[in-house]
Amino acid sequence: MSRLLQILKSHIEDALAEKIQQSVIALNELTIEVSPDDLLSVSLFLRDDDACCFEQLIDVCGVDYLTYGRTEWDTSGSSFSRGVKREFSFEGGEQDDVSEFDGKRFAVVVHLLSVEHNQRIRLKCYCDDNDFPIVDSVQGIWNSANWFEREVFDMFGILFNGHPDLRRILTDYGFIGHPFRKDFPLIGHVDMRYDEEQKRVVYEPVSIEERTLVPRIIRKDQRFASAIEGDE
Repeated sequence: MSRLLQILKSHIEDALAEKIQQSVIALNELTIEVSPDDLLSVSLFLRDDDACCFEQLIDVCGVDYLTYGRTEWDTSGSSFSRGVKREFSFEGGEQDDVSEFDGKRFAVVVHLLSVEHNQRIRLKCYCDDNDFPIVDSVQGIWNSANWFEREVFDMFGILFNGHPDLRRILTDYGFIGHPFRKDFPLIGHVDMRYDEEQKRVVYEPVSIEERTLVPRIIRKDQRFASAIEGDE
């Protein structure tokens, strides 16, 4: 399979030349990266070229690279730590260093399948503007992209130019923010519930207590009582 992927990689690079910013084969999968300006033309080539024939779109997903390469977990020991304090704050606290992110934050990834050649490819495109991420919609090329792009818009706030019906699909219409963004608070912005008296959905300030991985109460367990008494 790697030889076939290498042939496909060389064919795409020769045919598209400057439009391919990067192409990599890793874990027996081919990923090509293009700019937003070339996304549609490259997509058309991948679908219509006889050597490609990627006629089926499997998935469209978003990526937020805001905290890429950082971790909240201490892995210096033999295992992961528990309840590690965050090294950065998403709410404008004293250590709000995520605001210094200067790279391209958002990317759109399209997964394609060629039934004829039994091959897959990943098409990746970074958004140029972090404050207003937008790329062209591929819904006109692969109709199955419709709901996938709506999911990416809903979860990441990435806009798709030319989409026929770009609106939320997983969250409520009055939902605030985009849950898959790395700066979205884990407890959300508001609570939503159905009020029996008002007979409608109401929004209230968040009342969820932040969870911790460290147990607060240690209960006695009779299964281990004898072993503990023996140690004493």
